[in-house]
Amino acid sequence: MRQAREVLVIGGNRYFGKRLIARLLAAGDRVTVLNRGSSAPPPGAVHLVADRNDEKSLTAALGSRTFDAVVDQVCYTPRQAEIARLVLTGRTRRYVLTSTVEVYEYEDSIALVREPDVDALSVAVDLELPWDDPEFLDAHYGEGKRQAEAVFAADPAFPYAAVRVAHVLGGDDDFTGRMAHYASRIRTGAPIAVPVANHPATYIHVEEIADFLFWAVGQDFTGPVNAASHGLLTTEEVCDAIVAHLPHGEAVFQRVEVGEVSPFSFTRAYGMDNSRATRLGFRFTHARQWLPEAVAETLGKDDD
Repeated sequence: MRQAREVLVIGGNRYFGKRLIARLLAAGDRVTVLNRGSSAPPPGAVHLVADRNDEKSLTAALGSRTFDAVVDQVCYTPRQAEIARLVLTGRTRRYVLTSTVEVYEYEDSIALVREPDVDALSVAVDLELPWDDPEFLDAHYGEGKRQAEAVFAADPAFPYAAVRVAHVLGGDDDFTGRMAHYASRIRTGAPIAVPVANHPATYIHVEEIADFLFWAVGQDFTGPVNAASHGLLTTEEVCDAIVAHLPHGEAVFQRVEVGEVSPFSFTRAYGMDNSRATRLGFRFTHARQWLPEAVAETLGKDDD
């Protein structure tokens, strides 16, 4: 029988983070959830309150605790990464950073992008950028994750893995509003703005990424790993699945050369290659298999 692990989850008390916590608890692990106190963790988890942006606050909250693994769901900047590295060095056997497909946002590749295409060791870190400005951080989400990865990669003794998560779909608790954006336009026939050259992308179901992170906690690989279901999805395929779910509606696309476009439409090609994770032993599903289910989960019963 497997020995229970001590696992710290920083943030991540919603969407796939709460699913990860549920999986850890169900497996018999001892789970500690650290956040700013905005929400309590599920029953069975220990709750610590701290500001992860403050080294002293984080150190005081952790006390003398050590962990088999840490999953950091809310590390968005190199400053946060540096604090995490300083505080957690020597406290954990393994640190798993939830990163993002957006680290590849400057790529434009017909071939699926692989982890070495963004080498964290080559990424310049600038701690003086206005990372505390929410508007700046939102506009530089991918860059913040790139630089966070770079902080960990620069310390070869720190046992980090960076899970580069594809676009997540599914669940009735999807808080992003991206699928609802499409559903609203499809119901009314309003135009859906997409780039003239609109590229497909990689996705993963909310349950599958929770499974992946749970699996990653128990592995020993380090460095970046792409987490994406098999297969690319186009904007049209996502919309077709939404149209199939709605009793009435039509997807009307408007090709635009400049200006804002709809979510899940992309001017660059950077679908992710998941072969490293596959070689390491994780078995992904195919995006087209779960897409109708994801649409039904998020949109629920249509009232039209």
